[in-house]
Amino acid sequence: MKAATNNFDAANKIGEGGFGAVYKGVLLDGTIIAIKKLSSKSRQGDREFLNELGMISGLQHPNVVRLYGCCVEGTQLLLVYEYMENNSLAHALFGPQESQLILDWPTRQKICLDIAKGLAFLHEESSLTIVHRDIKTTNVLLDSNLNAKISDFGLAKFDEGENTHISTRIAGTIGYMAPEYALWGYLTYKADVYSFGIVALEIVAGKNNTKYRPEGDYVCLQDRALVLQQKGNLMELVDPRLGTEFNEEEAIRMAKVALLCTNSSPSLRPTMSEVVNMLEGRALVPKLIMDPSIFADESRFGALKDQFNQMLSRKSSEITTITQSSIYSSSTAWSGSSSTPVQHP
Repeated sequence: MKAATNNFDAANKIGEGGFGAVYKGVLLDGTIIAIKKLSSKSRQGDREFLNELGMISGLQHPNVVRLYGCCVEGTQLLLVYEYMENNSLAHALFGPQESQLILDWPTRQKICLDIAKGLAFLHEESSLTIVHRDIKTTNVLLDSNLNAKISDFGLAKFDEGENTHISTRIAGTIGYMAPEYALWGYLTYKADVYSFGIVALEIVAGKNNTKYRPEGDYVCLQDRALVLQQKGNLMELVDPRLGTEFNEEEAIRMAKVALLCTNSSPSLRPTMSEVVNMLEGRALVPKLIMDPSIFADESRFGALKDQFNQMLSRKSSEITTITQSSIYSSSTAWSGSSSTPVQHP
């Protein structure tokens, strides 16, 4: 690995994550790889290494980043992945304007479908049901043909079939976490469905759910999308950079599917295989039904909004963040997450 990266030369560094750096490497046969070098000082890095290795070492799917292998030397831990030439979906949508990719509507539609297929595989088709726990645009990587692949399984959990849910400490990223998980630690695969819904909204709108501040009394992009849906004005959500060059029917369908996925009630969210069918137009998108137990009490909804805003602004030692410049500083490709998840003990 030292030879492949020229002794981990800074010139080959293509990303920085919460638990270490990512380097581009070239093997003797010319194969280009991405190497995640986990911090030798972080016990959390050790846990992430073992978790990710155990989760995806045997997984093979066109929409899941492939893990080639690992290296352990003393306290140094390395994970070796396939190289993804076009960086992350976050970089493509939200990165510096001069280095953003031009994602036309057919490409966005395909990327969204790729993510859905990858999650359907993890939840319903692999031999072990896996809950990713940290689906977000920085953890969706794009190859040379802009095929989307899910990456970073450091926080993933096996879904124990005999249990209806997993009680676990909260770990994920604010703005993408399902409310039942963020507030109470109640985890099922439906938490991934919620996170996917947020990503799908971001693909339609070209805006980051947590950083976008719409006019009016809105919390985030998702909040605005819900109001536009209720008013019958979902077309206003579509990224203006697309101009008129997009399929209106597909855009409305994707936005409606995204809102289904982000329903406050896990039981009212679709499965990912159902999402795939809806996105492909092989199944009708059902009418959005809100859970009255959550939203009938306006004061309770307001309290949840206030808590969300407090979580965003909280500056605590429990929350580690990477500056925006470190997330988007590189226009080159990488593999692995570029931001640090929030964790609560």
